[in-house]
Amino acid sequence: MMRIAEIPLFLQLTLLASVSMYVPAVHALSWNNHHEARVFFYAGTLGLFVSVLIVITLSAGHVRRRGGLGNLAAVVAAYFLLPLMLAWPFYEAVQTTSFMNSYFEMVSAFTTTGAPLFEPGRLSGTMHLWRAQVGWLGGLFIWITAAAVLAPLALGGFEVTASAEPGRGDIPLDRYVPSNDTRRLKRGLEGLAPLYLGLTAVLAVCLIISGDTPLVAVIHAMSTLSTSGISATGGLEGSNSGIRGEFVVFLFLFFGLSRLTFSTDTITTRRHGLHNDPEFRMGMLIVFGVTLLLFVRHWVASFEVAQDENIMAALRALWGSFFTVMSFLTTTGFESADWEEARGWSGLGAPGLILLGLSLIGGGVATTAGGVKLLRVYALYLNGLREMERLVHPSSVGRASSQSRRIRSKGAYIAWIFFMLFAISLTVVMLLLAATGVGFENATILSVAALSTTGPLVHAAAETPILLGQLSVAAKLTLCAAMVVGRLETLAIIAMFNPSLWRD
Repeated sequence: MMRIAEIPLFLQLTLLASVSMYVPAVHALSWNNHHEARVFFYAGTLGLFVSVLIVITLSAGHVRRRGGLGNLAAVVAAYFLLPLMLAWPFYEAVQTTSFMNSYFEMVSAFTTTGAPLFEPGRLSGTMHLWRAQVGWLGGLFIWITAAAVLAPLALGGFEVTASAEPGRGDIPLDRYVPSNDTRRLKRGLEGLAPLYLGLTAVLAVCLIISGDTPLVAVIHAMSTLSTSGISATGGLEGSNSGIRGEFVVFLFLFFGLSRLTFSTDTITTRRHGLHNDPEFRMGMLIVFGVTLLLFVRHWVASFEVAQDENIMAALRALWGSFFTVMSFLTTTGFESADWEEARGWSGLGAPGLILLGLSLIGGGVATTAGGVKLLRVYALYLNGLREMERLVHPSSVGRASSQSRRIRSKGAYIAWIFFMLFAISLTVVMLLLAATGVGFENATILSVAALSTTGPLVHAAAETPILLGQLSVAAKLTLCAAMVVGRLETLAIIAMFNPSLWRD
C-alpha cells in the first residue's frame, strides 16, 4: 500500500476534499437539516471510496512520475477539475440554482477569489461554511504548492531572484530525483498545515470573544487566512464583533504581505528580521501612503469646524481607510464598517480605481494573496532607482550584493515580462467578456477581480454592485478560466507548453 507522501498530488486533494465534506454534514445534522447533511455525507463517502480504489490500483502498478512539471500539471488540473467534485453537493443542497452557478462558486472559492454569486440570505449557514471551507482548503493548497512545486521551478514570483529560467528550476532534468519532489510535498504539508490550522483556530477564538457567533467567527477566520473574503453576513461590517473584530482580522492580514511572517524557506530568508524584508516594507509603505492620501485630503479644510466631532470622525475615517486598504492589498476584500465614513471624509464618491490598483499590486510571494506580487514591484523599483542613478552618473557602479544585483537586472527584466503578460491577460479577458455582452466598466472590474483573485471588487469597486448571477454562461466560464490563470499566474501556464520540459 502506498504511503501518503507517495500518493499523486491530485489524488491527495480528492481525498482531502472528500473527508472535508463530513464537516458541513455534521453541521447540517446539528441544525436538523437532514437534506443537506445527507447530500454532503453521501458525496464525501462516494468521493472517499472512489479515491481509495484508485490509490489501491496505483499501488499495484508502477506510477510514472514526471517531476516538477508533472506536479504543476496536477495543480492546473486540480483548479479546473476538482471544483466539479466540490460543486456537486453544493448544487444538490441548494436545489434552486444551476450546476454552472455551483461550479463557478466552487472555482471562485478554491482559487481564494471569493466572488459573491449568491446573496447571503439565500444560502444556509451550512452552505456558507462549505464555501469558506473550500476557500480555506484553496489557501492551504497554494501555501504548500508554492513551496513544493512553484519554487523549485522558479515560478510564482520566485523567478525574480532565482538563478534559473522560469519553469526550469535549478535542477537539470537529467539529474532530477523524484524522491526529492515527494519530500518537498511532505515537508510542506507537515510544516505548513498545522501552522495554517492553528492560526485559523486562534483567529476564530478571538472573533468569538469579540462578539461573533461561532459560525460567523469560523467563516471569517478561514476567509482571512485564505484571503478569500467569503462571508456569511455580507462582510465584516455585518458581523457583531465591530471594530474589535476588525482589529483582530487586521493583525492576521499581515500573513498575506510576506511569507516571512509564517515561514523562512524563501528567497528573502537572508534578510534577517521582518523589518528588512522588502515585500513587508513595501506593503506597509503602500498601506500608510494610500491611507494618508485618503485622510489628509479633507482634514485640513474641516479641522477648524466642530473640532471635537471632527476628531472622532477623523479617527473613524482613518481606521476605515487603514483597514480597507490593507484588506484589498492582500486581495482579501473585506471592508471596514467605517469605510463609508472614510469615503465621505476623503471626498471620494467612487474609490473603485484605488481598490482596483491595490488589488492589482497584491500581496507577498508564496502567500495566499493574489495580484502581481510585491516582490515584482520591488524589483522594478530597484531597477528604476539604478537607472536614475545612471542618468546622473553614467559611469557609476552599482553598490549591492549579488542578490540585489540579480533583482535589479535579470529579476527586473522577468518582472517586467510578467507585467506585460498580465496586461495581455487582462485585455484578453476584457475582450471575451465584452463579446458576451458585458459593458466596458463592468468588464474591467470583473477582469481585475478574477486575475487578482479579489472577488469582493465586484461590489466594492463598481458604482452599482455587479450581479454575477445575471451573467451568461460564456461570461461565467471566461471568469472561471481567468480566476485559475490569476491564481497560478501566466508564467506557470506558459511553462506547461514547453515541450523540452516533458522529456522522459
